[in-house]
Amino acid sequence: MSFLPTIPPHARLYLKPVWFVPSPIGLPDGAAARMANGLLWFQGYELTALDGARRIARVTVPVAGFEDAIAALPDPLARRARQLAAHISAVRPPLHLGDRTIRFDAPQVMAILNVTPDSFSDGGKHMADPQAAADAGFAMAAGGAALIDVGGESTRPKAPKVWEGDEIARIVPVIERLAASGLPVSVDTRKAAVMEAALAAGARIINDVSALAHDPRSLEVVAAAGCPVILMHAPSAGDDPHANPGGYGDVVADIFDHLEARIAVAEAAGIPREKIMVDPGLGFGKSLADNLALVNGLATFQGLGVALLFAGSRKRLIGALSNEAPAAERLGGSVALAFRAAEQGAQMVRVHDVRESVQALHLWRGLADAGLSAV
Repeated sequence: MSFLPTIPPHARLYLKPVWFVPSPIGLPDGAAARMANGLLWFQGYELTALDGARRIARVTVPVAGFEDAIAALPDPLARRARQLAAHISAVRPPLHLGDRTIRFDAPQVMAILNVTPDSFSDGGKHMADPQAAADAGFAMAAGGAALIDVGGESTRPKAPKVWEGDEIARIVPVIERLAASGLPVSVDTRKAAVMEAALAAGARIINDVSALAHDPRSLEVVAAAGCPVILMHAPSAGDDPHANPGGYGDVVADIFDHLEARIAVAEAAGIPREKIMVDPGLGFGKSLADNLALVNGLATFQGLGVALLFAGSRKRLIGALSNEAPAAERLGGSVALAFRAAEQGAQMVRVHDVRESVQALHLWRGLADAGLSAV
């Protein structure tokens, strides 16, 4: 028996896992589904349908009744619903990075290492001395980071664009030192020439705030390198990634659509799906209300079927809810966001404060393990 409202075939359809349970043990067969290959189980899908920007349906469908419910949808939407559900539960393959492998059966930590004079939180901290910057990366790895993300250009609002030669000069000596020690390194850049230099220096992953849209050559560079890539949502692929004159209709749906389209573009360019991660771009051209909706809707992005990175560390959202606390005083909020992201299924969190975030995720893992083993 169907309990879905009438939804036209042209509607935009989304699924978000809801009704999380500690364990499927003791539940009837088929009552719960697993999110990817992690430690989260859920009993329902929140199904949202939009007609353009207008929401026309939002209902919760039990996992056990999913097939019966979507049978009432027009065929294109039923196929779409099945695809989203399959993506939510699909295994996220590990990242093979030379001698290192990053698995996604539990959330991982990416450490932020900015080699910039003007990043919003740690600008100038590691600029003058590549060895000191590398030592900071070594400390982050010792603190439990699975991956060190090195950036040489600030993407804070209104930050000046950096010439690619300067960006390369900032990051290459640091990446070379980190990679020589065997640490997995990603490079945070949107320029093809910088990507090439970073990969030659030993970086293993490209992390692009423009989802490979800023530089026309970037798709070709990543495809030729055969490396994993992180596609982040930003409202603009221009010089200012925060520029967003049009705003959003439904922020979660709009960002989902954008990332889904960029995944398709990347695949068409020869980048295998199993090497793609996504990041919804918290804080990039988004209001406080947008950011809160994005955090609450984070599990929706599991429907893209690729590993999900969440980057909330020290961001403006925390200050806006904390009497305008400056970036250096946002540790509590940063850890809370990392924990919340783990609860929503994020496979990786990008952080400044590695030890504290790793400790929080160890606690999350312990609670999840205890829930799964409870009789």
